[in-house]
Amino acid sequence: MHPFLTPDFQVRWSTLTPEHIEPDIRHALDLAVQAIDRICRQDPALATYQSTFLALEKATEELDRGWERLKHLDLVADHPAQRDALNKMLPEVTDFYASIPLNERLWSVVQAVGEGPETTGLTAIQKRFIAETLADFRQAGADLEAQPKARIAAIEAQLSMLTKQYAEHVLDATNAWDLVITDEAKLAGLPESAMAAAAANARGKGLATEEKPAWRFTLHFPSMFPMMQHLHDESLRRQVWEASSQVGRFGEHDNTALIWQILELRHEKAAILGHSQFADLVLQRRMAKTGSRALDFIENLHARVHPAFLADFRQLAQYKAAKTGQAVDALEPWELAYWAECQRKENYDLDDEVLRPYFPVDRVMSGMFEIAARLFGITIRQLETQTPDASGNSPSRQACIEVWHPEVSFYEIHDSQTVAHLGSFYADWHPRESKRGGAWMNSLHTGSEGEPHLGLIIGNMSPPVDGKPALLTHREVETIFHEFGHLLHGMLSQVPVKSLSGTSVPWDFVELPSQIMENFCWDRQALDLFACHHETGEPIPEALFAKMIAARNYLSASAFMRQLSFAKLDLELHIHPETWRGMDPDTVERAILANYRAPLKSESPSMLCRFTHLFSNPTGYAAGYYSYKWSEVLDADAFTRFQNEGILNSATGRSFRDHILSQGNSAPMDELFRRFMGRDPELEPLLLRAGLG
Repeated sequence: MHPFLTPDFQVRWSTLTPEHIEPDIRHALDLAVQAIDRICRQDPALATYQSTFLALEKATEELDRGWERLKHLDLVADHPAQRDALNKMLPEVTDFYASIPLNERLWSVVQAVGEGPETTGLTAIQKRFIAETLADFRQAGADLEAQPKARIAAIEAQLSMLTKQYAEHVLDATNAWDLVITDEAKLAGLPESAMAAAAANARGKGLATEEKPAWRFTLHFPSMFPMMQHLHDESLRRQVWEASSQVGRFGEHDNTALIWQILELRHEKAAILGHSQFADLVLQRRMAKTGSRALDFIENLHARVHPAFLADFRQLAQYKAAKTGQAVDALEPWELAYWAECQRKENYDLDDEVLRPYFPVDRVMSGMFEIAARLFGITIRQLETQTPDASGNSPSRQACIEVWHPEVSFYEIHDSQTVAHLGSFYADWHPRESKRGGAWMNSLHTGSEGEPHLGLIIGNMSPPVDGKPALLTHREVETIFHEFGHLLHGMLSQVPVKSLSGTSVPWDFVELPSQIMENFCWDRQALDLFACHHETGEPIPEALFAKMIAARNYLSASAFMRQLSFAKLDLELHIHPETWRGMDPDTVERAILANYRAPLKSESPSMLCRFTHLFSNPTGYAAGYYSYKWSEVLDADAFTRFQNEGILNSATGRSFRDHILSQGNSAPMDELFRRFMGRDPELEPLLLRAGLG
């Protein structure tokens, strides 16, 4: 039995234990090697689309399934035995995947069919699949000679190991720090929700009792950020900020050397493949096409936003001076969130904590599902779940869906008209020490035509405390809607070729479905479907909603610039790595972001050592962080159609499902956008939405 490889749609997570990793993955590798070999042994003149392209897509099914399940557990349920087993198999799996496009015999057979007369009678989607596959092979080095091919394979193996090590350092460094407070007076200003969570955390760690309370804080965002935003004690805020900014910088968790090794290998790979920079290699088939065009896009937005960005900080410094009776001076990094929140409360009479009771996570989910039902013609229902007991055995309730943690929930999506089962997904919203930070969506199974998809959405939101429901901040609600947008892109896909399905689109388009969903968190009609007080059931009062909308663009230039700075740093490192190679990360970031960073009294350490978007994956968002803003242009523009035709207009929603969500990579992205909007995207809606137009 090979539990990691079982084709069961409902995964038996309790069977996916470390001792099965090596035998299961090795077996899957053997099956994949045999399948590739069968394709290679064909006579190119007799080979067909089915015996090459479709056979190639199916060749790695077992390996894809097992490896995806293992990588998922690594992200949400990390522990030493599992980590060791994964790392043992990582080089072999990486070598195999890298070898596919570098296999000379395989390339000769695939190329012969893809460029031969066999393609004449194929459908448009089949032809696109061929074109994309041939481009994948060439971009990976299929046309290279033997020696550079071997070097590409070695680079891929090194990148997999180094980026995995980088991610482990960030997770381990995050978990290595905590702050335990026993004097409640030091926590003045901290919201009741944050106090309760910290007290429960301390009790859970055996550091406190009801009779002898203590409060434990960590570097996980729901624990850390309320301190930075609300705590009156500046020395504690500074302590938390310093700890957070040093993640991945020192001792056994130091990522500095890994950064330069990763950048060097990426640059070498690009050079072997005929590109002067890694950004051009990565972007050649994305909407931006080149690194220089992506950089021009970021710098154009920077020029538009920079004056408002500086004005934000001048005004905030003046506000602090007025409140403290001190001379106007630049703020310290650990003062930013605190004084920004003070000013926001005063200017808009709005406290984030006042909104929390209206956002219990279960109600947010059910309301979000209702919005999706009205817009996209689907129904979503939750199924009962179960988790393994302490011995690792699952309970005997066969009707229940097994999950990897008690907090995980499971849902089914059906088409409202046909009742067809479109997909199912897991949701896991709260932080754990064994779980990577951040939020993401992933696919565990891409269904064939007429077969359901299986996916997941993950976050690290405010947890439930003392038996009370998890009450979210509005920003956390936006994050849930964001990841749900990605999920819909995967679950509603109706592309008959798996490789072109769902979120398998260029990365500067992939954020469109996710970011467009965030807009519904700001509309009164949509909010009324989920924003109800967890005790009274009352919707957000009109006066409170008005304050929320009035404050929407508070310091928006600063938030805008933050994203631009991440994209600028990313692109500069991947366009001009030789300029920065081996330098201290702080020096590098200060030079690259001289006009992007806030004018603060103390310099903030570089985030390069904890920038997992760029360095926890061989490619990931490397040279692609600009995609967030690029896609934001698309989403702001596309949402104008919903605004003009009705926020919950089912015809508009159906059009978005038909032209975007269901189409995957079945056509060029600019064409898909034009099908929905009837024209090319425009920049102004984004600036207007941010109050910067």
